[in-house]
Amino acid sequence: MTLTSPSRRVTTPVTPANPSHGALRPLGLSEVQITGGFWSRMQSVNADGTLPHIAHWLEREGWLGNFDLAATGSLTPENRRGREFSDSEVYKYLEAVSWQLGEHRDDKLEKHFRSVVSRVAAAQEPDGYVNTRFGRPGQQARWSDLAWGHELYCAGHLFQAAVARIRTKPDADDGLAQVATRLADLICEVFGVDGIQSVCGHAEVETGLVELGRATGSDKYIEQARIFIERRGTGVLPDIEFGRAYYQDDIPVRDADVLRGHAVRANYLASGAVDVAIETADGVLLDSLTRQWQNTVARRTYITGGQGSHHQDEAFGEDFELPPDRAYSETCASVASIQFSWRLLLAHGDSKYADLIERTLYNVVATSPAADGRSFYYANTLHCRVPGEPADPDAVSPRAEASLRAPWFTVTCCPPNVARTLASLDAYVATASAEGIQIHQYAPAKIATTLDDGESIELSIETDYPTTGAVTIRPLRDASKPWTLQLRVPAWANGSSLTVNGGVVPAEPGYVTHRRQFRAGDEIVLDLPIEPRLSEPDRRIDAVRGAVAVERGPVVYALESVDLPDGWGDVSNIVIDTSVAPQDQGERVVVQLARSIAGEKPWPYNTSDPSHETHSSLVPLIAYHDWAERGPSTMRIWLPTL
Repeated sequence: MTLTSPSRRVTTPVTPANPSHGALRPLGLSEVQITGGFWSRMQSVNADGTLPHIAHWLEREGWLGNFDLAATGSLTPENRRGREFSDSEVYKYLEAVSWQLGEHRDDKLEKHFRSVVSRVAAAQEPDGYVNTRFGRPGQQARWSDLAWGHELYCAGHLFQAAVARIRTKPDADDGLAQVATRLADLICEVFGVDGIQSVCGHAEVETGLVELGRATGSDKYIEQARIFIERRGTGVLPDIEFGRAYYQDDIPVRDADVLRGHAVRANYLASGAVDVAIETADGVLLDSLTRQWQNTVARRTYITGGQGSHHQDEAFGEDFELPPDRAYSETCASVASIQFSWRLLLAHGDSKYADLIERTLYNVVATSPAADGRSFYYANTLHCRVPGEPADPDAVSPRAEASLRAPWFTVTCCPPNVARTLASLDAYVATASAEGIQIHQYAPAKIATTLDDGESIELSIETDYPTTGAVTIRPLRDASKPWTLQLRVPAWANGSSLTVNGGVVPAEPGYVTHRRQFRAGDEIVLDLPIEPRLSEPDRRIDAVRGAVAVERGPVVYALESVDLPDGWGDVSNIVIDTSVAPQDQGERVVVQLARSIAGEKPWPYNTSDPSHETHSSLVPLIAYHDWAERGPSTMRIWLPTL
């Protein structure tokens, strides 16, 4: 397959992904600004709370200090701090800060950014190699542990940080782009066609290489990503107790039907493979990834959008293996899932990809950080049976799998992943095509861009979604010719309508389209039904058969024990009366619950269940992303029915 370099745009849009072609063109941070609402609040917490928090812990735990020791030649296995992939957390932090600085000038943050870059650059070897875990006296040799060492994984995150800086500040003189390209050049030399015939055990370098190639115009980086994608699945990594499927080395990427193995690895690999498919015009590969996405969503994804039901290997289970109380649903897997879905949305223009992005944003990404942005969930259970132990705010947690949010982890991939996602979130709101503008995510925002034909477009979005379902779009300038506005109608939003200057038409799930020569003062209102609804699981999901979940708009709701009537205990012994429809009550949703009482039994299996229900009561549910903000509690999303 030859590269399509003649048609590639060598530009620097302020967006994490910039494919050379596709059904839709991404609009970046310079074209879309979220101005208020739910996501603006999350972004403010990210800027004011999470980014300084990450910087503090990177310094305190010595993960930044590793680079200083490497630069002075004094780094040893004994004094190096953190896991083998700790360098990547520094790079993800740099990426998040790049996006943040791309939206808001902050001289203090800029100074700190440059300081961190200079420390990384000082640790780079003359041939371009940079990694604090390998290659120095007393350490393992370079590239000697590709299955578990994460060298290429760390490099991929460095590349994504450099791309963010190139696109937000193309004239920056801090040297990050040079550090990245020197390392990328080395990787191409070492792992090219005639080089080391292997891949990284944790996919990530692939999408980093493609995006660096897009940002710099270097085809060789994209070609190296293609080589890695084609090598994957051919048994180049050692077999392990989880099988080669753990790191997707069991089946060639183009031959797979569903995502499998470690959920973060699988989604990062799929994202990079979509990038390669687009840039090399490989329709067969793209079709395979499209099929894998569809099967994974239909059979291996939680109602929250979370993915991964195995704790021991942080992996996907088999089809319909989705136990709520054993849900791993790692935050990083959801960040990677969003990246995969976004790339397919740009390629195909199908609303289902934006639907999953929305579900995952509201119910996993927004769930991970605490309200102050200084503690996080690593895993996101759907049923907490035992109240969690409050984490020590000054201690590192091994991993808070189903407890309360913790400030930092031995494996702290999730906090900087959340940070870089929120800092770049404006770039996921809207896209453009030759015909017009598509709006995929709803938040108060301003959009200003130019279509391919030179038509300048300026819009405002006004909404308090998802509190209500009204989204008002107002053109801010007269158009010189007709163009098309497309608004996403989520799959759950049957009964939606579109009103244009007083005229009402139905709006079916998918995209509702309106084409006209828009004028300043036009008013386009999309009304989405936000009433709470009961959702039933596919009967093949054995773990929740006979239960329902409550959703309102894109938000999944949960029952938390602190909201139960006095004397009801925890959430394990309740049932829901589905004959009483869930009701809105202010910011909460109220459902009719009853307490199910079963006597003590010497054996939990009987021919009949002697339990009975006591009096019922209206009980409020809470948005899942807000759970565990009021202290230790038990919680469940799926509610057994009467």
